Amino acid sequence: MFPHCDSFSFLFLICSRIRMEEKFYDAVGAGQVEEVKEILRNNPNLNVNWVDTRDYNKPTALCCAARLGHDSIVSTLLAHPDINVNLKNKHGYTPFTIACCNGHPCVRLLLKDPRVLVNEPGNSGDTPLYWAVSGGHVDVIKWWIASGREMNLGKPGGDYLQDALWAAREEERTEVAALLERFQENPEETRSEVRVEITW
Repeated sequence: MFPHCDSFSFLFLICSRIRMEEKFYDAVGAGQVEEVKEILRNNPNLNVNWVDTRDYNKPTALCCAARLGHDSIVSTLLAHPDINVNLKNKHGYTPFTIACCNGHPCVRLLLKDPRVLVNEPGNSGDTPLYWAVSGGHVDVIKWWIASGREMNLGKPGGDYLQDALWAAREEERTEVAALLERFQENPEETRSEVRVEITW
């Protein structure tokens, strides 16, 4: 019998859990919806907010699903009672920021979740709106306007990361700039028009 049997068992349990969390994260990354659901079903104590230290960016499973546009997995994770929807990666980006940056439809799911902080800046002060503008993701901006969630256009004055209109004009995102100008001038009317256009 080992003199530190209890400690050994505890370490084995910790290592097993980490391996399961890695398996879970990898299933999320591969877009394996049924595998993700099965792991969650069979492991009620799994840490769904586990940070993948194997990756330089140190993302969570929700960050990974948002980056890759795995809508079904994003939906599954949002439904988990222990999920932290605003947990940031190494650069201070939330899953919402990452989804906006990539222009994925899962932005709609995140916008519908009241827990999601939609104006949360990254480590450099860059906002989710900046990334949507920079990428020319007009659909993301339409979904955001239609959702009725607060949209902080930033401070006018040419701060590239925080002045959304200025960034849109500088990067020659004419459709985005026109939409943001309309929204700034008449938010309610623009929201109504966009909701009809995209059937929100």
